[in-house]
Amino acid sequence: MTDSPKRKRPLVADKRYSSKPKASATKAKRKPKRKPRRVKRTGILGWPGRLMRWILRLIWVVTSRAALVGCAILALAIGYFYTTLPPVDELLDGRARGSVTMLDRDGRVFAWRGDQFGGVVTSDSVSPYLKNAVVATEDKRFYRHFGLSPRGIASAVRINLSEGRGPLQGHGGSTITQQVAKLLCLGDPFDPAAGQTEREYEAACRRGSLSRKAKEAIYALAMEAKYSKGEILSIYLNRAYMGGGAYGAEAAAQRFFGKPAATVSAAEAAMLAGLLTAPTTLSPTNSLDRSQNRAATVVRLMEEQRYLTAAEAADAQANPAVLSDAAEAEAGGYFADWVMSSGPEFFTRKTTEDVIIKTTLDPRMQRAAEDGLNWVFDNKVREGSEAQAAIVVMSADGAVRAMVGGRKTKVSGAFNRATQALRQTGSAFKPFIYAAALDLGYSPNDTIDDAPYCQNIPGSGEWCPKNYTKSYKGPVTLTDALKLSLNIPAVKVSESVGRGLVARVAEQFGIKSDLAAGPALALGVSESTLLEMTGAFAGILNGGSSVQPYGLIDLSLRGDTEPLMGTGGGIGERVIQEAAAGQLIYMMEKVVSEGTGQRAQFEGRELAGKTGTTQAARDAWFIGFSADYVAGVWMGYDDNTPLKGVTGGGLPAEIWREVMTRVHEGVPPKPLPMQAPVAPQVVFDGNISTSDPDASGGRGTSVIDKILGDIFGRGSSGTRTERKADRARDNENR
Repeated sequence: MTDSPKRKRPLVADKRYSSKPKASATKAKRKPKRKPRRVKRTGILGWPGRLMRWILRLIWVVTSRAALVGCAILALAIGYFYTTLPPVDELLDGRARGSVTMLDRDGRVFAWRGDQFGGVVTSDSVSPYLKNAVVATEDKRFYRHFGLSPRGIASAVRINLSEGRGPLQGHGGSTITQQVAKLLCLGDPFDPAAGQTEREYEAACRRGSLSRKAKEAIYALAMEAKYSKGEILSIYLNRAYMGGGAYGAEAAAQRFFGKPAATVSAAEAAMLAGLLTAPTTLSPTNSLDRSQNRAATVVRLMEEQRYLTAAEAADAQANPAVLSDAAEAEAGGYFADWVMSSGPEFFTRKTTEDVIIKTTLDPRMQRAAEDGLNWVFDNKVREGSEAQAAIVVMSADGAVRAMVGGRKTKVSGAFNRATQALRQTGSAFKPFIYAAALDLGYSPNDTIDDAPYCQNIPGSGEWCPKNYTKSYKGPVTLTDALKLSLNIPAVKVSESVGRGLVARVAEQFGIKSDLAAGPALALGVSESTLLEMTGAFAGILNGGSSVQPYGLIDLSLRGDTEPLMGTGGGIGERVIQEAAAGQLIYMMEKVVSEGTGQRAQFEGRELAGKTGTTQAARDAWFIGFSADYVAGVWMGYDDNTPLKGVTGGGLPAEIWREVMTRVHEGVPPKPLPMQAPVAPQVVFDGNISTSDPDASGGRGTSVIDKILGDIFGRGSSGTRTERKADRARDNENR
């Protein structure tokens, strides 16, 4: 046993207390824990990882730097285009000048030629229906994007690829702003001196290359920065081609509906907006059905985008837009073509200015001519006939009121049988023979023998004309000879007064074509146009003065208040004495009231005219007049095929009647300015002569003896000398 005490075991609880210094005192001295040491990978897996990380860092650095440089370049490009953009007012009409707008006699537009620009409109001045229809159809996110529509572009690329085309071929996904950029050709104006046509220039502007698309996008962004949405839409509404030669909403509204763009209805606005996709194919003047079908789609889009209520959309679908009368007439038809061809070339066919022409056209009479022609062919001509017809209606001063150049009335640029077809005139020429005779002092009551007659023509032998009926009437008055359209008396009178004088009278009345030199001149073997013949008859109605048919009243440049030129036609110099013209009208009235032209009668009016049928009935004519209007009708085949059972007093006279009946609706009847002969007829020794020598131009002998003596050379030389002296004196007096 030992004295030293036993060592006590420490209590377990003591272990709770550390003998070490407090944490606060030792914390500073504690060494931080070391991070686990990264083990460097060696071998096949180490290097690829490091290389990949390096490549990614390089790509990031390059891409970020390139993006910054690209943004800077884009900003500079946008800024450059921004500075080149002119004020918006200068961009509203970029169309090259050179259009012709034609107005009827009342000042209403009825025809257009060349590219039309109807005048500046804005997005606020057009009909709200039109503005909304364009946005709904062309760019429904127009008011929300910044000039480009990534969603639209992606959708267009997807559709193009799904349809087997290239990504940039077909659908473009362009916004309205991009379309405006394209219309402006990215600020590159047309320069005629560059050796490029305007068509080639426009084609270049529409190129779809990637570089062109990129430039177009930059230009669109610059426009969004420069102009408001309303201004961009205004440029589009003024510059977009909308079919039918119309550039801009105003021209299209006038062209198709005859009203300003500010007043178009929802259905009309839908049709106009639908044209923007394919203006030529969808033009209502090319296919109204296609245009209306496209408009129905536009109406549906407008309803879906809440631009139209359900009721408005239903009304627009139930009442689709239709063309105006002027649009129905295919830009003025034959009349407009004639005005363009007869006007000064530098203001019509080759104008470099916007020209406005006021014309003589009367739309009511034009419809009357077309309706009258169609009625006869529908009711009197066998189905399938290829016979053609032409009509001219004019006033006595030569102002043309209506013109139909063929059975297809709604055409433009077609062959005009009223102005271009040279056809033999037949008996329609005979009034000019009697005009020459009456002017020399013959009387309508003078007589001539309608009997077999032959004449020896040097170099050709004996020539024996015959009447159409192959029969003879014996002694007849000049009035009866014309009334019955007898050939023998016409030839004898022509030979008596002189073919040269007859030809000269016809030429002075307006027959410009070459006239036959032989005695057959009297039978209408010479050729003329319907317009010339109708104008010549107008000279008879107005008292014997020549007439130059005209359709142009005045011509001015758009924006000018004073016309540059006036009419190029009208009444000219006197051809025959007024008394002679009055007597000729008397004779021609008998043609309609008692003779070959009786089918032309209507409403009990006083009417005068002349039938004409050429050899083998290749041409049939009726030309006549009331106290107010002159009308001419020609009928035949283009290839000179003979007509079957048709003479001038048949179908042509019926067409004339149907046309003139419609023309005279609401026109009070007036008497013709005719002068009846005053001398009664008496029979003396079997020959008919006048009882008053003065009434027959101072001749006391039988007219038949004088004429036959003139033709066959009978009588003394002194008689021939006196006749020549009389002719010379009469010509001097005229």
